[in-house]
Amino acid sequence: MLQAVLLLLKIGFVFSLISLLAGLVKPVYVLWFLDRMNRLKVIKFYGLGCVLTLVLIYLLSVL
Repeated sequence: MLQAVLLLLKIGFVFSLISLLAGLVKPVYVLWFLDRMNRLKVIKFYGLGCVLTLVLIYLLSVL
């Protein structure tokens, strides 16, 4: 069960990282659901997702 959660978190991390990189190139690619799009919002939204999933992966792998 723990391995499945780790796998989902790793997939989420990769998705967030790819979205972060794509959003830094052109924010409209990943923030299409917002009315205002800029690179700072991309960093806040997807950068926070990357960091949180990376921390969770680390914490769960230590267990």
